[in-house]
Amino acid sequence: MAPNTNFFDFDSDQYPQAAVAIELSGSDQLRETPPHQHHKGQLVLALHGYITCNISDAIWIVPPRCAVWIPGQLPHSNQFSADAHACILFIDPQALNMPVKGCTLSITPMLCEMIKHLASLSQHYAIDSPTAKLVEVLLYELAQMPAEQFNFPIPPQPKLHQIANAMLANPADRSSVAEWASRYAMSERTLARLVKQHVGLTFGRWRGQLHIVLALQKLSSGDSVQRVSEELGYESVSAFITSFKKVLGCPPKQYIKAR
Repeated sequence: MAPNTNFFDFDSDQYPQAAVAIELSGSDQLRETPPHQHHKGQLVLALHGYITCNISDAIWIVPPRCAVWIPGQLPHSNQFSADAHACILFIDPQALNMPVKGCTLSITPMLCEMIKHLASLSQHYAIDSPTAKLVEVLLYELAQMPAEQFNFPIPPQPKLHQIANAMLANPADRSSVAEWASRYAMSERTLARLVKQHVGLTFGRWRGQLHIVLALQKLSSGDSVQRVSEELGYESVSAFITSFKKVLGCPPKQYIKAR
């Protein structure tokens, strides 16, 4: 399936094959897909630029050389940056035991090339063909990939949902937990308890997840570390670098360069 294939004309569920792939490069047709779902699971792999996936109760970011796994029958929509170049791999649920919830996967260069190569071939391959053998190895390798959490959870709980949207609208807001609680007519203790109950994180780590998601999005688009630091409300560039390194294990420039 060649690059720039019209994504909206591609129906993965019409293919009986275990896995089919499509390669997409930046164009207006890729900017955003409406909410939809399909039987096959979907692996969204960013080769360049970034992709944002809205999956039920969370926003997921796909930085270069990573992929978001979206299980079958799960409503979702995708937003592509103007410079996005991506591969999307559709997998029959019976072909591979993948996570039942959305997650981010690190993708090795070898697996990335295998997915790209599959996308360049005819998707109407026979079960005893060389392409089928490629898919067999590809799926085996995919099952070994480690999961990462490049997502910002948006809980259905009404007040937390409002707070999540407020943080998305103004990620530079550095208000304390007590200040956020006061705005939404609850105690600091109640807010902390609700976040722990519905998100599974402390308030600080929840907000930190948002900053990681947005930082990866902005850095992948070429924004400078200083600009990202300022837009996310950090007191200094060094404070942002320290926070980034704590989560991802290396400074922002090094991380993006490695990708």
